[in-house]
Amino acid sequence: MENLIIFTVNDLAKVTNHRSGEIKFGEKMLTIPKGTDPAAFLKTSDAKYVLFGIPEDIGVRANYGRPGAASAWKSAIGSIANIQHNRFCKGSQILVLGQLDVRQEMEDVEDLDFNKFDDRVKLSQLVEKIDKEVSHIIFNIIKSGKTPIIIGGGHNNAYGNIKGTALAKGKPVNAVNFDAHSDFRILEGRHSGNAFSYAFEEGFLKKYFIFGLHENYTSKSVLDIIKKTDDRVRYTTYDSIKIRKEKDFIQELVNASDFVQTDCYGIEIDLDAIPNIPSSAMTLSGFSVEELRQFVTFFGKNKNAAYLHISEGAPDLGDEKNSHLIGKLIGYLVTDFIKANNSIYPS
Repeated sequence: MENLIIFTVNDLAKVTNHRSGEIKFGEKMLTIPKGTDPAAFLKTSDAKYVLFGIPEDIGVRANYGRPGAASAWKSAIGSIANIQHNRFCKGSQILVLGQLDVRQEMEDVEDLDFNKFDDRVKLSQLVEKIDKEVSHIIFNIIKSGKTPIIIGGGHNNAYGNIKGTALAKGKPVNAVNFDAHSDFRILEGRHSGNAFSYAFEEGFLKKYFIFGLHENYTSKSVLDIIKKTDDRVRYTTYDSIKIRKEKDFIQELVNASDFVQTDCYGIEIDLDAIPNIPSSAMTLSGFSVEELRQFVTFFGKNKNAAYLHISEGAPDLGDEKNSHLIGKLIGYLVTDFIKANNSIYPS
């Protein structure tokens, strides 16, 4: 795991606001000791959950989206460090691994224009490079018996999460995706809109359920592809649940769970499914934060839940005065997942 910027105990101290009479997550979360091999420490650590950040938006740029997702990790870790350590959720259950080192790659894309063919090719090549690093790190986390919680970056990183999990488990895995978009587009070079189709085509993704697809932003070609693979790829639309009221939210959670829970599955979250959340593809219409939290809780309380990935949040695209709110939302989702998962595996 050489392309990893380890999060140190000093880094944790810098983002933790100490207050008399209170204990914050930042005072209890674990970090990799200096001079220790991360993979070796993961295997011996008492922490069950491993926080891993991906501060990039290269896949978003390659998909004609607005950059900004690179800023989510910094916002999130600052918020998570200041959650109260108490009987409901304990910071000592978490090891903060650190972030993928994509500094050079982020510099390399600054002057690239996704409207130019050659530049799009370069963007896709950089996404492929990140794919390899993400899958390697996720492989190591899961092989050590831990549960990864991946924060930040574009939804292109779902590919690395799925591949790393599948390689660690020695078989294809399933995924449930809370998203306004399918990210199941054609294999035209890697970007944030085709992580699941590449993972599916390459045999790492077995079953895939898209929860809350927006009918206005799903092409006929994608719907046709999904129809042909109905035994392995299914969806429910946001419009059918919340607008036309043809389907019930809770029942659709059950339907999605019945489809993916037969094997290990990843929980994928795209924050562009929530109204007014700064992201590469912001929306005014979508599920509420409370419904997203219910989704994470519902899928987290299953023994086959292999990881949680929260993508596409972009604090840099939001109101400067309230840029911390993305991090706060991610903090809620992280603790919702841990609380739900601990109901299966109590600490």
